[in-house]
Amino acid sequence: METKNTPLFGKQNLVWMLVGLIVIVLGLVLMAGGKSMDPTVFNENEVYSFTRITLAPILIVAGLLIEVFAIMRKSN
Repeated sequence: METKNTPLFGKQNLVWMLVGLIVIVLGLVLMAGGKSMDPTVFNENEVYSFTRITLAPILIVAGLLIEVFAIMRKSN
């Protein structure tokens, strides 16, 4: 009796996983930063910007949803 080794995920699944990973990393990069040159100065506009508070978390959640889609998608 011979068993056939088939991959768990197809090529399209792996491409979607890579896209999801890139979106997650982009969200994390956008969330990073906010460091001031002078540690005694607090720049509220830089720390609480739209990019860090709204856009970055949306990208991270979108990346996670893409990952779930890539895992659940039926490969050919």
